[in-house]
Amino acid sequence: MPHPTPENAMSMSAFFRALRTSYQAEIDDLTFDSEGRNVLRQRLLEKRGQITFLKQMMELSPEMVAVIFHGGFHFEEPAVMEQLLTLESDEFPDWSSLSGAVELMPWAQELADALLPEPQGEWFMVVAAALEYLYHRPSPHQQEAAKQQTQETGGAHGATRRRDAGYDFDKDDERNRDHDHDHDHDHDHDDDSAQWLEDQGFDRKE
Repeated sequence: MPHPTPENAMSMSAFFRALRTSYQAEIDDLTFDSEGRNVLRQRLLEKRGQITFLKQMMELSPEMVAVIFHGGFHFEEPAVMEQLLTLESDEFPDWSSLSGAVELMPWAQELADALLPEPQGEWFMVVAAALEYLYHRPSPHQQEAAKQQTQETGGAHGATRRRDAGYDFDKDDERNRDHDHDHDHDHDHDDDSAQWLEDQGFDRKE
């Protein structure tokens, strides 16, 4: 994995920069067996059955425990998660304060209910949510590559190549509309995240 760029480094605390790679590696290790078969679902189910043992590792190796929540989060307020990623491990808000930004699947909520009563339970759930968000968050390199690909396939010639390859223009238009819709809400997300930080006792960033 490439080292983060200076801009990316500024947008993420040292704590999450260190754990991001470990979390990715943990999922990669679980994904394939010795014969190359994808066994991630089976192995995650097995790990979820070991929650009593995993409780003991929440503080020392949170990334090894956080994988049991893989696929179990839905992020309602990405801007809040982006702000969370700038915090160090001793600066986290209460887990309950993220209730409007993070939604758990029912099976993940059951796991959370078993962990939250632990001394480090709330701290760990914040870490788990942030690591899963990071796992699905495009890196600056991926974003730049996507932008470059769009430029290279632009214009009539690009349209012809995409049509020849069976490119779905209806879906492309739908994605564009979704993008425009998301863009309209960017300022709302920024305001929400700023308000959230202020509610947690942090200075509002203009």
